[in-house]
Amino acid sequence: MSGDKKKPQEMPEESTSAGFTPLRGLLGLLWRHKLRLVAASLALIVTSMLQLSLGYGLQLLIDDGFAGGDPEGLRNAVVFIVAVGAAMAVGAMVRFYLVSWLGERVSADLRSAVFSNLVGLHPSYFESNQSGEIMSRLTTDTTLLQTLIGSSVSLAARNTLSLVGALILMLITNLKLSLIILVGVPLTLLPILFFGRRVRNLSNKSQQTIAEVGSHAGEILQSIKIVQSYNRETMEQTAFDRDVTIAFDVARARIRQRALLTGFAILLLVAAMAGMMWSGGQDVISGRMSGGEMGAFVFYAVMLGAAFATLSEVWGDLQRAAGAAERLMELLNETSVISDNGTDIPDIRSPIRFNKVTFSYPSRPDQPALTDFELSVPPGKSLALVGQSGAGKSTLFELLQRFYDPQQGSVSYGNYDLRQIPLAAWRERAALVPQSPVLFSGSVRYNIAYGKPDATDAEIESAARAAYAHDFISQLPEGYNSPLGAQGVRLSGGQRQRIAIARAVLKNPEILLLDEATSALDTESEFYVQQALAEIMHDRTTIIIAHRLSTIINADNIAVVDQGRVVATGTHNELLSTSPLYARLASLQFDQESGKPE
Repeated sequence: MSGDKKKPQEMPEESTSAGFTPLRGLLGLLWRHKLRLVAASLALIVTSMLQLSLGYGLQLLIDDGFAGGDPEGLRNAVVFIVAVGAAMAVGAMVRFYLVSWLGERVSADLRSAVFSNLVGLHPSYFESNQSGEIMSRLTTDTTLLQTLIGSSVSLAARNTLSLVGALILMLITNLKLSLIILVGVPLTLLPILFFGRRVRNLSNKSQQTIAEVGSHAGEILQSIKIVQSYNRETMEQTAFDRDVTIAFDVARARIRQRALLTGFAILLLVAAMAGMMWSGGQDVISGRMSGGEMGAFVFYAVMLGAAFATLSEVWGDLQRAAGAAERLMELLNETSVISDNGTDIPDIRSPIRFNKVTFSYPSRPDQPALTDFELSVPPGKSLALVGQSGAGKSTLFELLQRFYDPQQGSVSYGNYDLRQIPLAAWRERAALVPQSPVLFSGSVRYNIAYGKPDATDAEIESAARAAYAHDFISQLPEGYNSPLGAQGVRLSGGQRQRIAIARAVLKNPEILLLDEATSALDTESEFYVQQALAEIMHDRTTIIIAHRLSTIINADNIAVVDQGRVVATGTHNELLSTSPLYARLASLQFDQESGKPE
């Protein structure tokens, strides 16, 4: 299972050239909450200005308090510092709440927007994109962006304001010392430019490897019975450990680059500040500068250095977030190849026609599933599809539900190509009972009502009775409120199938699609469900995929499909004499002497 597991494609290097462009896509989500955004920005500006004013308070404390020996000056300086600190505390509290709120809200909005787009995409998209990787984008990548908006952007903005403000006040306080600091500032940009691109590339790769780990784990846990049945626990543990190790190695390389980025930036700043303090100390000793001015200047210089150090760290967060935003925007901007611009609403009880349909699955473009396929289903009649595995029977259901569109030809309902009908309106007319029933982890009631979410309890129970499911549902611990577990794991195969049938019954569709709907039932349950299906199939257009011919003997018409074409049509008795393929399939399942199922 894991040995041949397909690896996700590596992110091309060119994708990193876009810089922070992908983050622009977040601006629209942020602007939805513009009042909070403006309030957070004002709080951030005010707290930054208050922080800078502490330098003036330090100057007063040294010159008027310590050096001046004036108790009144000392008291005023302390009061000033305390008042500024209290105002900063209130401003920081408001800023932290608003910025954190924005981070959580935008992250939630983005998750909802991406998921809303995903559920409308064509199924072939999920053939070429692993669900584990998509889930990683929805969770890990959106969490990265939440951290970016709720923390990193605030840090970047606050420290940028502090840096600019500190630089201006430094120039006002002492021009010569400011020039010394300014020599060191451009030098700190060198490691940012040098290491920044590496951090971005490694961040993208790190997210990919984490997505692969999640995809592998999800696949194994979903197939745990097969893994344990074949005693492959050790093999899967080894394969998973290998994936985890690869993810760790990539993360370690990313961390190393970020550490080097931070270290070099701080080292260059400290060197510049050391030069400044040496020159400033000489000025204080010679009397060209007061101790308070020197203290204030050092305070501003420390703020500038701290701001640069913080910005160098935030730069790495921005690089990672840009990669996450790029991947999320890919999902958000993905469009379905199934067009939904139809406006026609056909009459009910119209015939279904396949008109010279040729179709290949996107993952197998050179292997046609159907070739010049022709078939017609009269309204209110039942049609059974018979043929060997791979003949193209299930493909007809895929095209009928418009999960795919044919490359050539058309599927029509009445006088309308299905592409002329609104997608939701068309799918509302049909209900599918698949061979392997799909159930959700909610309750029995939720799963049956999936066919009609506004159904009453009486309607749900009636549908369950029609599918011969009411008796076993009543014996469950919480009856119709009993949770089914992931994929209905708490029910037997036959019970799951009857829940799926009840769901279709509740929908009361115009067109019923049955894909071996009784394959998972025991003989007695199959008999009762066949009775139920016969009742709901009456006067309803029904298409049945059948491997067991005993289930479709009484169908109005039977189409024999072979290698993507219809090779024969007729009733059961007609096909026994006119279709060699049908006769051969029948002979494998029926006792030729008695003419009854074996």
